[in-house]
Amino acid sequence: MAGRDPPSGIQSGLENMKKILALLFAVAISGFAQDFRQMGSNYYAYPTPTAKYTKAPAGYKPFYISHYGRHGSRFHQPADHYHFLYSTLAKADSAGKLTDLGKSLLERAKYLDEYAAPRAGDLTQLGVAQHQGIAKRMVKNFPEIFKNDAYIEAYASTSVRCVVSMAAFLEELRAQKSKLDIHQESGKYLMSFINPLDFGKIISESNTPAWQKENEKMYSHVAPTRMMNAIFNDSNYVKKNVNAGDLYSKIYEIGNSLQGSPEIKFSFDDLWTEDELFARWRAQNAWWYSVLGNNPFGKKEGLENARPLLKNVLEMADKVIDSDTTKAKTEKQPVVTLRFGHDTMVFPFAVLLQMQNGSLNMGIEIAEMEGLHKVWRDYEICPMAANVQFVFYKSAKKDSPILVKVMLNEIEQKLPVACDSATVKNCPAAPYYRWDDFREFYGKIANKN
Repeated sequence: MAGRDPPSGIQSGLENMKKILALLFAVAISGFAQDFRQMGSNYYAYPTPTAKYTKAPAGYKPFYISHYGRHGSRFHQPADHYHFLYSTLAKADSAGKLTDLGKSLLERAKYLDEYAAPRAGDLTQLGVAQHQGIAKRMVKNFPEIFKNDAYIEAYASTSVRCVVSMAAFLEELRAQKSKLDIHQESGKYLMSFINPLDFGKIISESNTPAWQKENEKMYSHVAPTRMMNAIFNDSNYVKKNVNAGDLYSKIYEIGNSLQGSPEIKFSFDDLWTEDELFARWRAQNAWWYSVLGNNPFGKKEGLENARPLLKNVLEMADKVIDSDTTKAKTEKQPVVTLRFGHDTMVFPFAVLLQMQNGSLNMGIEIAEMEGLHKVWRDYEICPMAANVQFVFYKSAKKDSPILVKVMLNEIEQKLPVACDSATVKNCPAAPYYRWDDFREFYGKIANKN
């Protein structure tokens, strides 16, 4: 259903503000270049990749893809956050305590309370388009795999937004190749590898006294006062009636989510200064690292969430490779395995794989949170519709090893997988790795050896 037009008066001036902020955030902040959308953390809307692929070694062609993808852009959740924002502002307005900017925000909050709150957590139409785009590029980039009635297996989390993401992806595959033989399902039993652990437990295990100390350092740079003074005209009213920190966080989170709903023609960008948004994002980035990264301050429970997925990827690949090698005519094997889940898997999965791309080092263990953003950035690892693709290659040449490369968000990654050049002839160069080396290295991690 198309969204209603936003209330009159809101859009005026916001587009100019958005352009100004985009320019501001495009410059280096503390020596680090970002734009305002990236400050949206894991709400960052999936960017269309522009990176070019490294040519496979001579004679090699792709024959199998194993994939895990996060659902696409969604509405913020829970709905209570929208209600809280609106009710807080409405109460202040009835007491005559809002500035002109506060009244403008109230209008926006009212619209979101009516339009977005009933859709809390649901996939947006941009989220649908993101998965269609990824599917289309997959067919275009690896046409050798999608021939005739090639068999595809697809599995989704029981979450509706994941099921709809899978449907959008498969719809595009069929649009590109109508004869594909596709098996798709969603069920509780699949959660054993799609998203096995309780996120609340993961957070609890990560929330150690040592981490709290670091967290306080990060939030020492987060200051809601200026924004509160811009929204409310009475600081005493704020002290007595408003949880400023909570309201500040709700504005940050809900505002971030708006980039996933382009039908909503306003943003919250005019509420922030560049320094404020950067500080709030750095704290958010550190929190994701503490919960789902290689965090030295906690028990790293988040990494356990992804171990079953890594094991599933390895075992499925073994089946496909064994079937292809022996040409056994037993059960049908897929040329593509698709899995649709959540950010709570993509983050720790990237960490277990220890992927690297430029300055980004996903498996890094770092105790200095102030500099974390220089090597670990949540929006690069897990934007909406984030995905990891394992692409397998083989050669017609006898005794040639199977090769594999890994892509995060359709960008080739460097891995810490070694090839012993003393015993192996012609070790491939990154991003291509021998499956035997890959299997041995990650098999130990999957089994926590």
